Amino acid sequence: MLTAETATDWLHRFAEKINENKAYLSELDSAIGDGDHGSNMARGVAAMEEKLAAGGFATVQDVLKTAAMALLGKVGGASGPLYGSALIAMAKQAGENEQDVAAIVKAGLEGIQKRGKAEKGEKTMVDVWMPACEALASGSLTKEVIQSAVEATKEMKATKGRASYLGERSIGHLDPGAVSSSYLFEALLEGGILDE
Repeated sequence: MLTAETATDWLHRFAEKINENKAYLSELDSAIGDGDHGSNMARGVAAMEEKLAAGGFATVQDVLKTAAMALLGKVGGASGPLYGSALIAMAKQAGENEQDVAAIVKAGLEGIQKRGKAEKGEKTMVDVWMPACEALASGSLTKEVIQSAVEATKEMKATKGRASYLGERSIGHLDPGAVSSSYLFEALLEGGILDE
């Protein structure tokens, strides 16, 4: 069940995964971007952790909004605005109904697409968010679903963001934003939020 407490736990788990894989994310990003996705995300989740540690949140909306503001303030590059937009949209949706996780995540995807104008198949974080949304809606989100969405970005040609400058050379590399997004969904699975 999604509550202020489980939402906080979800984001803590996400932050842990980002920190554990910081070097890996930057390594992926050096192949097709600026090489700073890991360090940018780590800086953002550190700020988020600090804000969440204050606690005292009454609603899921409060938790998501606090996280969004911290990420927007600290993550450089395109990731900050994209993750920030996702969490702001998710917070807004949680204000309507904090029990509908699928609708909350779908609002996040819409927030990302509105900000980044990306569609599925363009080698961006959308390529993980979209299948995750679909799986959540049908109650079939698993680690395998998340991983295969990440793997699928390897053979895509980037047409958005920094990686798009590489054209064909972007093929054969995983998208760093898709990988960091996979940690968010794995953290969601591990937090027991989706258990009935």
